[in-house]
Amino acid sequence: MPSTNLRKPPRGWKAWFWRAPIWLYRWHLGWLLGKRFLHLTHIGRKSGIAREAVLEVVHHTQEAYYVVSGFGEKSQWYKNILDTPEVKIQIGRNKMNALAERLPLKNAEEILSIYAKEHPRSLRELMKVVGLSYDGSKKSLHNLAETLPVIAFHIQKKE
Repeated sequence: MPSTNLRKPPRGWKAWFWRAPIWLYRWHLGWLLGKRFLHLTHIGRKSGIAREAVLEVVHHTQEAYYVVSGFGEKSQWYKNILDTPEVKIQIGRNKMNALAERLPLKNAEEILSIYAKEHPRSLRELMKVVGLSYDGSKKSLHNLAETLPVIAFHIQKKE
């Protein structure tokens, strides 16, 4: 993994901004976020209790939704899905069971490349937020794929 300035996930009151979209889903307003975000319900690896996160979808197909762990391997949701990959996701009003899988480096680069082409400005700004840089080069994209896990949520069946 390349040396980075990857920031730690926010904790306490600083996490409020990152967790606020969860309330949209709880209030049945998740559809306001469209297909660019998904609501993830996963199981805590230590507590065994259902946990929630709202994540940006960087790409999707009929079979899977792809997200990036913006805080790398330090994110609690990421650690939890490695332990229990059976999750529930919601996109808009659609709820589905899914199986989480970390993509191999080559596949992660492909997904990040698609995102970079479709949302170049968003990618640059998001990388600043998490403490990384992206200059548009293949090397820079490779470094991102090495540093930030790309997760596929493979759709199992609709709820």
